[in-house]
Amino acid sequence: MNKYDKMIEKNRKSSEDKINRAKQAIQEMLDDEEKVTIPRLMKSTGLSRGFFYKNPTVRKAIDWAMEQQAGMVDRRRAVLDMAMDNRIMLLEEEIVRLQRENAELKKQNERLHKILNKKELNILKNF
Repeated sequence: MNKYDKMIEKNRKSSEDKINRAKQAIQEMLDDEEKVTIPRLMKSTGLSRGFFYKNPTVRKAIDWAMEQQAGMVDRRRAVLDMAMDNRIMLLEEEIVRLQRENAELKKQNERLHKILNKKELNILKNF
């Protein structure tokens, strides 16, 4: 085997290793129910963005994984959504409480105005 053949063999082996690393990372993300994205794959494998887009084998694996996850909600996002829903519910309850308090204060204010008007009339009558 000459140097050229050795170099070709080494490049082929390196390419296969990268493909296997990428496929393994995709499968781990699926197993962990983590959303498969190119940036997350780049971070976990150390491979370039171009590799994931240009390599047809890896691209097919990514597309298949994304189809499997269609409609899947990221767990962290689901937790944040639940927290926000709870916060909204509490704020809506607070709004109802404040509206009741406001109505009571308006009634009280109206009563006090009536009392004040009666006192003013009594004062005027006494003059």
